[in-house]
Amino acid sequence: MSAKTYEVRTYGCQMNVHDSERLSGLLEGAGYVRAPEGADGDADVVVFNTCAVRENADNKLYGNLGRLAPMKTKRPGMQIAVGGCLAQKDRDTIVTRAPWVDVVFGTHNIGKLPVLLERARVQEEAQVEIAESLEAFPSTLPTRRESAYAAWVSISVGCNNTCTFCIVPALRGKEKDRRPGDILAEIEALVAEGVSEITLLGQNVNAYGSDIGDREAFSKLLRACGTIEGLERVRFTSPHPRDFTDDVIEAMAETPNVMPQLHMPLQSGSDTVLKAMRRSYRQERFLGIIDKVRASIPHAAISTDIIVGFPGETEEDFEQTMHTVREARFANAFTFQYSKRPGTPAATMAGQIPKEVVQARYERLVALQEEISWAENKKQVGRVLDVMVAEGEGRKDGATHRLSGRAPDNRLVHFTKPDESVRPGDVVTVEITYAAPHHLLAEGRATSVRRTRSGDAWEKRNATQAAQPAGVMLGLPKIGVPEPLPTAAAPGCGCD
Repeated sequence: MSAKTYEVRTYGCQMNVHDSERLSGLLEGAGYVRAPEGADGDADVVVFNTCAVRENADNKLYGNLGRLAPMKTKRPGMQIAVGGCLAQKDRDTIVTRAPWVDVVFGTHNIGKLPVLLERARVQEEAQVEIAESLEAFPSTLPTRRESAYAAWVSISVGCNNTCTFCIVPALRGKEKDRRPGDILAEIEALVAEGVSEITLLGQNVNAYGSDIGDREAFSKLLRACGTIEGLERVRFTSPHPRDFTDDVIEAMAETPNVMPQLHMPLQSGSDTVLKAMRRSYRQERFLGIIDKVRASIPHAAISTDIIVGFPGETEEDFEQTMHTVREARFANAFTFQYSKRPGTPAATMAGQIPKEVVQARYERLVALQEEISWAENKKQVGRVLDVMVAEGEGRKDGATHRLSGRAPDNRLVHFTKPDESVRPGDVVTVEITYAAPHHLLAEGRATSVRRTRSGDAWEKRNATQAAQPAGVMLGLPKIGVPEPLPTAAAPGCGCD
């Protein structure tokens, strides 16, 4: 009898992607094997890990559930589970609108999935279980990481902010911090497995310490990461300007393996709009942080999130955002047109902006940021960079005979394939010869190739997978390497 298969479909932010690693680990621990790539619902268990940030998130979910209904009828014993933020919000509504769903679970009890699936099978009825508070920190659960060389490490869950456009704090709960010793123990274990890059993850990552009573806990954690032998790259996402203190900047500058990269959500450059958003900083404070970071880390690449068309935004408010973008000179920006998020204060605010006005402003902002991104990337031409080879980052690599990877500042670099063999996780030193708005190109020969423990881990993992064809990796978002694609999905949950 062959093992039962599973498929996990992930929507939303890195927190959801990381949760999906845990869900995959739980299912594999229960004896399931991952369905082949492209299964498209042809599995014994299909899990939707949902997001509630976008206005049409529920329509997308129910559309996908509807497409699975006839497939489930034809496949006896197939089960469908829905978890994540939308499940936490809608609860019983899901099985009412899609009665063929077997399990609904929330953000706080992902560890219950195998038990709930078995209970639904035995009792032959849907199981809806939504915990109101965190039952177990996700990092205590088994995991199936999508990358052999890079990994997420959650340092906190939840958020204490009350941004008027964001529903995530209501669904993820108040901030809860992990103990520093537990975090460092997890990182050390990952490094022992071959991981060389980690990304510290939290809804408001630099507020870490508020739950444990230490306002400098985050900077201390960054410095502690610098003492872990074999850990080459440390990143974090997403911080909040309110909590971005000088000790964090000092720790970034003084800890060699903390990368010269910062994702700092702006949301708006208008003080009036920031106040309406309940963002506890203003334009001057934001630009002051950027100046301090650049003074301490001259080559830092800084990215951001921006919302266009928030209720009440005037043309003058929008021009303040454009001014801030010109001053900050972001390497890239995740730009969004405001959309109502049911359950948020902003959804019922007066002054909702007409769609055509929002679209026009959005296009102006994107054009400006595109111009700045290209100019900032051109400054990289002639620099010699150590690029960590990545897997699946360059869609045209096969045709161009190139490989792709990430520079220390997380810029995407396409480079000429060296004569010697290189693997994801290995490090190649190249000189940048050309810049486009969203990537760099190194057309000459690599100065050096360093084979790493991470490359060994990738090679070993792929050899194991070749012997077990059922465990083919799906095309989930890149793990451990947040992907800076402008006008794409945000790196945070919307509460950044």
